[in-house]
Amino acid sequence: MKVKFIGGAGTVTGSKTLIESNGIRILVDCGLFQGIKPLRELNWGALPVLPSTIDFVLLTHGHLDHCGWLPRLVDQGFKGKIYCTEPTKQITKLILLDSAKIQEEEAEKANKGNFSKHEIAEPLYDVEQAKKVFPLFRVVKTNESVPLDPEIEAVFISAGHIIGACSIELMLENKTLVFSGDVGRDNDVLMFPPTKPKKADYVFLESTYGNRLHPDTDAKLELELYINNTFDKGGTTIIPSFAVERAQTIMYLLWQLKEENKIPDIPYIIDSPMGVGAFDVFFSSLKWHKLKLEDCIAMSKMFQMITDYKDTIEAIYDERPKVVIAASGMVTGGRVLSYLERYIGLPETTVIIVGYQAEGTRGRKLIEGAKEIKIHGKYYPVLANILEIQGLSAHGDQKDLLNWLSALENKPKKVFLVHGENQPADELRIKINEHYGFDCVIPLMGQEFEL
Repeated sequence: MKVKFIGGAGTVTGSKTLIESNGIRILVDCGLFQGIKPLRELNWGALPVLPSTIDFVLLTHGHLDHCGWLPRLVDQGFKGKIYCTEPTKQITKLILLDSAKIQEEEAEKANKGNFSKHEIAEPLYDVEQAKKVFPLFRVVKTNESVPLDPEIEAVFISAGHIIGACSIELMLENKTLVFSGDVGRDNDVLMFPPTKPKKADYVFLESTYGNRLHPDTDAKLELELYINNTFDKGGTTIIPSFAVERAQTIMYLLWQLKEENKIPDIPYIIDSPMGVGAFDVFFSSLKWHKLKLEDCIAMSKMFQMITDYKDTIEAIYDERPKVVIAASGMVTGGRVLSYLERYIGLPETTVIIVGYQAEGTRGRKLIEGAKEIKIHGKYYPVLANILEIQGLSAHGDQKDLLNWLSALENKPKKVFLVHGENQPADELRIKINEHYGFDCVIPLMGQEFEL
């Protein structure tokens, strides 16, 4: 049996792990690379195996860095089955359609504005290519064995993180391989704690926050202070946010603050077709999160939910103070860019960063103090107040990741640390060795191991 790391190694994006066993090829996740240009360019490259020779894709959850390359995989010949939970299927559909639409729009803007380095800018994939993924989905239930082959089975167990997210236990060749996916927090605002694996010969563990502990601060109080301070200056608060889970978490906290009369009576806007769609998935998947139906209904009444871009333009040019939640969370694309074009150069504006920002993304540049950012080929001075709320991450921190390993009844032969930049992964490696004595490996992109 062989495992090859063709994404999500040394980086937090592009998650793809290939397993080969007795002529069967299984791809765990099929994510899009984001961030610095050398990573983004990998999206245009070929896999080390022909997609037509891959039999199954096992999808841990519906974030772009785990599912966003599926249209390319299918376009290049994959005809197998894609296994995931029902909420992951719904979220992935939203994510892929949104991603395709954004890429079409970016290519169109680049061609009109003539700021592409290519003669003709083309999207990585379009909406029609994204739709060709959908017939291949097969929905699974958690904690039930899924036979992939007479000698291979998989079990999906809840990972917290976002709605529908799972870790995957893969049983083959008398071995158990456990893929963590993205591990949620033990004390998340909306999601239940992740289920810990009990048996594993090999573990593939994410390490996004392998070197950090989430601050013991009150994110709700921080939101209250930042919004009120911005309102007092007559400014607009912009919150770039992942449309799935993060947007709903912020909505929940703002709704609580509004109910407590702690924030002003101004427009609160969700400007993301995907974010609106994801909220609908919350309505239909109540067992996956802590919110009650009546909470979802009450929350939805507080927000102006924008899907039509004409309404986006109207909101942008509305001079009243307001709070806008818009994708994308790392400021790599989406409608948040349209708001930033108008507001990033105004000192009364506040931009609140609320999630992990990968290397090379605009979000990372903003929190590192960039004096200007480039949007659609044009540079804009950063005069807005850039703030960060670290306590809202949907990823478990170092303590949570160590705790996730605590229920193992046997000592794994190896723990592969993936989905993390090198320093966080290495610090987590040291901590795991200190706590449990497990042998940890930090694989390189493209590296292959025999198990």
